[in-house]
Amino acid sequence: MSTSPPTDQASDAGRSSNSAAFSPLYQQIKGLLLQSLDRGEWKPGEAIPSELELAGRFQVSQGTVRKAIDELAAENLLIRRQGKGTFVATHHEAKVRFRFLRLTPDDAKQSLSGSQVLECRRVKAPADIAALLDLRTADMVVNIRRLLSFDQIPTILDDIWLPGSVFRGLTADSLGRYRGPLYALFESEFGVSMVRAEEKIRAVPATHDQAELLQVAAGSPVLQVERVSYTYGDRPMEVRRGVYVTERFHYKNSLN
Repeated sequence: MSTSPPTDQASDAGRSSNSAAFSPLYQQIKGLLLQSLDRGEWKPGEAIPSELELAGRFQVSQGTVRKAIDELAAENLLIRRQGKGTFVATHHEAKVRFRFLRLTPDDAKQSLSGSQVLECRRVKAPADIAALLDLRTADMVVNIRRLLSFDQIPTILDDIWLPGSVFRGLTADSLGRYRGPLYALFESEFGVSMVRAEEKIRAVPATHDQAELLQVAAGSPVLQVERVSYTYGDRPMEVRRGVYVTERFHYKNSLN
């Protein structure tokens, strides 16, 4: 690092002179840990150094490191395993795999899911997609259309947009061969971890095209969900526009 790590003493002195100009020390350590995750110093699924090692590296107390790690664990970026250490979260793990999917069966029973890729193409970014992904309209994007089914009943129609420069080599064939979660594929094959998302939700009538694919009547009420997903450093990496049939499901979110 180009600058010396923050210390408890230095931070205390700084706060006493101008507390508004400094973030809490554990937040500074959290930022440094995020930088290391962004650089790929610790890969998804790998253990990070112990709290004691990190305290020595950053020249702060172990308690300060623990508080930073606690926040990252609460955000599902790190996972603590009793007696084993702390690991970088991966979308291959069940706990993280469905963190962005909020559709829940009304009867709370686990449904058998299936995914069908309808289309995968490389096109110039439409203006609205380019703005959301922080791209130029001349830049290429990968557009994926897929249908998700639960218990063999079509339930979600997704239109997904990804930066073409990052997702080179992503094709309909590679998607068809892959059997795991899409975010796990992005993570393992393209080095992109989706760490947070923002969503907009509204109720709309299904268009004729949507209704045909989802096997509902045209004009039936569906839930339209627009999601922008970000990797480390708040870099947008995906725009996902989904249409959800909610006859047997509801959208569930926990507010903390």
